[in-house]
Amino acid sequence: MDKKDLAFDRVNYILLAIGMAVVVIGFLLMSGPGSSETAYEPDIFSTRRIKVAPLVCLIGFVSMIYAVVRRPKDKEVTK
Repeated sequence: MDKKDLAFDRVNYILLAIGMAVVVIGFLLMSGPGSSETAYEPDIFSTRRIKVAPLVCLIGFVSMIYAVVRRPKDKEVTK
């Protein structure tokens, strides 16, 4: 298969991997102990869980969209 036939180049895959890692980090920031019927956990409404983590996930998703839309540059020189 010729390299010209591929839709993505190496940079696209790297950007996709970085975007996925950022999304995973965002979901990890959202995780934590939850409240149960017997005990209330006030950390469920922390700034990290309701503001920072969703913003990190949004940045990750936007960077993944950019990685998919980005067009690889042609390095072929025409004479």
